[in-house]
Amino acid sequence: MDNKKASRNKFFKRIKKSNPKNLDTVIHQLHDEAFKKIDCLDCANCCKTTGPLWTKRDRQRVSKHLGYEVLDFEKSYLKIDEDGDYVLQQLPCPFLIEDNKCGIYAVRPSACADYPHTNRPKQKQILQLTELNSNICPAVESIVERMEIIYSKHSKRGLRI
Repeated sequence: MDNKKASRNKFFKRIKKSNPKNLDTVIHQLHDEAFKKIDCLDCANCCKTTGPLWTKRDRQRVSKHLGYEVLDFEKSYLKIDEDGDYVLQQLPCPFLIEDNKCGIYAVRPSACADYPHTNRPKQKQILQLTELNSNICPAVESIVERMEIIYSKHSKRGLRI
């Protein structure tokens, strides 16, 4: 593990252990600030390097939109992973089109619509996901960098974070 990842891992362990009461507020504010500056279409790294979990509802909605029977859609685009979840057969996402746009944006999987999950409630429960996403998404990386600054100031002042 490189120094940055090790340092970030240590930070997330400290945050999880200290359980800051304002974590959702801080992350949500940083999320809003980050996405005012960062345009997902400039990157699309999430679509190029990771794939969403496809719920039954996602598979039904997308297959209908594309004119497939659900089973045919699943055979053409998805596989079942070691955890028993439906995931893409290949990356980058086959629905990623020119200019980093999504060819199924209006009906995209819920995991895609919610990505990078930094505006969800109960952030403490998904800190591991946020740490992982900080290696994929520039917006999350920015959020985490700002979190490290905010919470290190609290620690230096002797405040409980």
